Amino acid sequence: MSEAGPQHPPPSTPPAAVGDAIKRTDRYSREDIEAFALACRDRNPLHSSAAQAQPSRFGEVIASGQHTSSMLLGLATSHFARPLDAPASEVLVLHVNFAFSGPVFANEDVHLTWQVIEIARNAKLGGHVLLLNGGARTARPKPALVARASLLVKSALERP
Repeated sequence: MSEAGPQHPPPSTPPAAVGDAIKRTDRYSREDIEAFALACRDRNPLHSSAAQAQPSRFGEVIASGQHTSSMLLGLATSHFARPLDAPASEVLVLHVNFAFSGPVFANEDVHLTWQVIEIARNAKLGGHVLLLNGGARTARPKPALVARASLLVKSALERP
């Protein structure tokens, strides 16, 4: 008579492949910019006052850095949390790094992108760790934001 050890689901297939891209285009109104800044208690007048933003180096109201970085991070976590062909996954942000290099103005297209650059199965964490490079671009040549993130993605089959 043998005793069976604990039953663990087999490791799932990776939730993505190296090179996969996630993209979305957003557009923030002046009202969106001000509301987001107020919601996160960023009282910098560059996000709400045309009169105070006009003499700045930007010349008009700009979105806060946390506005665009939140939209970018939300794009990645939402994508991996609910793949179209599988049950919902658990997604945890392990690390993220943002570098802000240009403004985002109201009523301009903001192109958000991530690209999967590495995937590794992590038995200890019970899922796959994805390394992503990403950013946000507007019509200007210099990106508004560049980013790097690592996410833990655990499929529904991997959860206890």
